Amino acid sequence: MAVTFYNLNSDSGLKKLNDYLLTRSYITGYQASKDDLAVHAALSTAPSSEYVNVARWYNHIDALLKMCGVTAEGAGVKIESSASVSEGAPSSPPVADKKAPAAADDDDDMDLFGEETEEEKKAAEERAAATKASGKKKESGKSSVLLDVKPWDDETDMQKLEEAVRSVQMEGLLWGASKLAPVGYGIKKLQIMMTIVDDLVSVDDLIEEHLLAEPANEYIQSCDIVAFNKI
Repeated sequence: MAVTFYNLNSDSGLKKLNDYLLTRSYITGYQASKDDLAVHAALSTAPSSEYVNVARWYNHIDALLKMCGVTAEGAGVKIESSASVSEGAPSSPPVADKKAPAAADDDDDMDLFGEETEEEKKAAEERAAATKASGKKKESGKSSVLLDVKPWDDETDMQKLEEAVRSVQMEGLLWGASKLAPVGYGIKKLQIMMTIVDDLVSVDDLIEEHLLAEPANEYIQSCDIVAFNKI
C-alpha cells in the first residue's frame, strides 16, 4: 500500500514523519527500499535531532547508501508539497514515486494515523517501557554496523542462517537490511546491517557469545565487521 507524506520540509510534516517512524525502522516493510530513498530525497537537509526518529532513520539510510546501496522496491510512497488543514483530497495531483503503480486506487493509500498492527503496538510498548526505565538519562550514542556472516559450505541453508542471526535479540540492537553476496565456489555470504546503542551492545560480544555460539554456529562459520559508523 502507498504511504502519503505532506510538507516534509516543514515542522508539521517532520513531526508527522517522526510520529510515523516511532514504531518503524523503514518507511514500508522490514528492510530499506526505494520508498526510503524517495522520502530521503524529498528532505532538503538532514533533519534536526529534535525529531529523534526521523534523524535515526535518515542517518541509517545515509549509511546504507554509502555502504551497500538500496535495491528493494518497497510498497510505494507519495510526497505531497502541500495539504489543507481539514480532511479532503489535495488541491493538486500527488507526486508519486516512479516505481509505485501508476493506477493505484485511492483506497490503497495508508492512513498514517490508522489502526496499528499487533507488532506495531508491541514495538511501541517496548519503546515506551525503555524510555520510562531510562528516565531523563541522556540518550547514548548509536552506531550503524555492517557484518559479513559466512556459512560453513555451499550446502548451508542461507535462509536458516539469516533466521539464526535475526533471532539474536537484545536491548539496544536493531537488525536492518540484508543481502546475499557471492564468495566463490558456489558459496555465498550474508551481509546484514544493524543499528546498536553503544552503551548497551558490544559488537565483539554479540559475535562471540551469540553468533558464533550454539545454536547459531550450526550455520555460521565466521563473522566479520565490514563497516562501523557512528550515527
